[in-house]
Amino acid sequence: MEETKPNADCNVLVSPNGPLMIIGKIEIKHSDGRVENKEKTTAFCRCGAPANKPFCDGSHRIIEFIG
Repeated sequence: MEETKPNADCNVLVSPNGPLMIIGKIEIKHSDGRVENKEKTTAFCRCGAPANKPFCDGSHRIIEFIG
């Protein structure tokens, strides 16, 4: 696994019964090798239901995710 450096300009918020909200600049390395940069707020799924994983699409509300 590649070493990563901490990003002091990034905060993580765990939304009750919802996604992980990453606030700040991040680089996402997908399993297929693609690299994607996000500049503001990014919501990552915790419920497992979205069609656009790893991102949240609000499916947690539909399946009534608790977590």
